Amino acid sequence: MKKLALTSLIAMFAFTGAHAANVIDGNPLYMPKAGHFYSVTAVGSHTEGTPYSIGEEFGYGVTDKLAVEVSTSATENDAFETFIWSDLSFNTTFRALDMNGFKLDLLGAYKAGTISLGNMGDGFLYSHIKGMDDTWFEKESVNYAWSAGVRGGYVTSGWTIAGHVMFNYLGDESFNWADEGLHTLNLGLDAQYVIDSHWSVLAGAEYTGLLDSDEYDNAGSWTGSFGVNYNIDTTKFVGLYINGSLNHQDGDNYDEWGWDDGFGFGAKFGIDF
Repeated sequence: MKKLALTSLIAMFAFTGAHAANVIDGNPLYMPKAGHFYSVTAVGSHTEGTPYSIGEEFGYGVTDKLAVEVSTSATENDAFETFIWSDLSFNTTFRALDMNGFKLDLLGAYKAGTISLGNMGDGFLYSHIKGMDDTWFEKESVNYAWSAGVRGGYVTSGWTIAGHVMFNYLGDESFNWADEGLHTLNLGLDAQYVIDSHWSVLAGAEYTGLLDSDEYDNAGSWTGSFGVNYNIDTTKFVGLYINGSLNHQDGDNYDEWGWDDGFGFGAKFGIDF
């Protein structure tokens, strides 16, 4: 009897540890194990007529502590009469601390295409618009961003809380370090609550601030999101999400806070393999 109880206890802790460490279920501190690939595909839209969008994150665990990722997104409208390939990013994550549920990651990223601040978005990689010539990586259309930051938090089998800080340099050339580039800061907090082996809920908030701009004084944006995930098994999940934004602006003057009209919504599918 004691042996059975001990075996059950060990199995329970093994499941708990595996869930906390590596189950792909939308956990904000998820990391793929060495040799594992993962994919998260998202589709979405907006109640105020924003075109349909699709995004893809595809990553690989180089080691248990180092992961690399490629991500991209696109939008379409009017049955593909308008199609925009928005951006392409290359990201790295290094797990500097993983001890007793506490985790700390060092983050780096390089992005080309659309660079957004709140509800401002500028740039793209490719465009197809009915009645106009297609464009492809034209200099005046492509913006670039270099990012570095940290993410950390605490993970249990029942809940996770994680915060992140990212510093970004934005420019119109890939290696333009001149003073005319913009600097932004992202501060975010994400949480997940596991209801049972299949269901979990997630919520998050992120502030994006423009650090140095003569044109937009104190420009910034809060984005909040809420989602519900269904875990098909320990390697696959589907989820539904909504989000909204609060921006520091009034028309062209960034001098007061105001909610964006409407809200975004969408779905995700994630798989670890």
